[in-house]
Amino acid sequence: MEDRITYVGLDVHKEGIVVAVAEGGLRGEVREYGRIANTAAALDRLVRKLGGEGVRLRFCYEAGPCGYGIQRHLSARGHECVVVAPSLIPKRAGDRVKTDRRDAAGLARLHRAGELTAVWVPDAQHEAMRDLVRARLDAVHALRRARQQLSGFLLRQGCHYGRPAWTKLHRRWLAGLKFEQAVHHIVLEDYIAAIEAAEARRDRLTAQIEAMLPDWTLASVVAALQTMRGMALVNAATLIAELGDLSRFANARQLMAYLGLVPSEHSSGASVKRGGLTKAGNKAARRLLIEAAWCYRFPARVSRELRLRQEEQPRPIREIAWNAQLRLCARYRRLARSGKPANVVTGAIARELAGFIWAIARCVPPAAG
Repeated sequence: MEDRITYVGLDVHKEGIVVAVAEGGLRGEVREYGRIANTAAALDRLVRKLGGEGVRLRFCYEAGPCGYGIQRHLSARGHECVVVAPSLIPKRAGDRVKTDRRDAAGLARLHRAGELTAVWVPDAQHEAMRDLVRARLDAVHALRRARQQLSGFLLRQGCHYGRPAWTKLHRRWLAGLKFEQAVHHIVLEDYIAAIEAAEARRDRLTAQIEAMLPDWTLASVVAALQTMRGMALVNAATLIAELGDLSRFANARQLMAYLGLVPSEHSSGASVKRGGLTKAGNKAARRLLIEAAWCYRFPARVSRELRLRQEEQPRPIREIAWNAQLRLCARYRRLARSGKPANVVTGAIARELAGFIWAIARCVPPAAG
């Protein structure tokens, strides 16, 4: 006799979890279980009460700030648990009531119907690398903000530096500034100290990424992506940390759609209307690809630095990287000559760049964890 399947929807919060249960079968009962504490012991008690001989439990909850701890805890005990993409949960247009109990019941019901889309759950090591690259991104944003604050202060004081900023010459120029008010010198030094601290934090985290990379299961994929223009070590590591194992995408179009680099569409009958990019999925990865796409506005060539990154990679990977340069550089110039806005051109290049990245990643199976 087959096991009876019970679907469990979890509405997860920092302090507690609201639970709803849907019995197997299309017309099975959906009932509220109640609220439990968000602890491992409370989850184990829930499993013991709902499970039993001949009962299989299938859990689901929305991806959110509480992370993947619940999924890993339940999976380690042999229970199926999926983390659901919140933006892809079906919702009725007329539904204007939202409560934790309704959310949990809706998750259980939709999970039973197979209407939920699961997200990819990274392992603990991959999540640690992703946290590291995100910490570096935060440091880069903090550095940019500190520099903007100093620039705004100097602009208010009528101080203008007409050459590229944040160089050694610029630092010497800052040291030679004179102000009427003595307190402005204190303000200047404080802004400079904040910039130096942010630079040190960024460099420290960059060094940690380089140190952690050799022990990562996806290190070979990161090394292969560095054969491409605009994909140095930090960029490649950040992209793979955000996207994970690219082999889960059946084709390049799925990766492009996941990154939100495909045009939106609202068509009906004979009317076909396409709009801007959907901008769905991972924002950090999409932004990184858009920035890398700017590199292809120059003619195709292999620089000395790029040649050094390519030396240890097999010939098929180097050929894909070179074909990417030939196609994307030519396409960038062609689109630019046609009068397309620069942001439209870079979006198109980033979309095709994602396809070449997928092709390279498929050539490099990840190392065993």
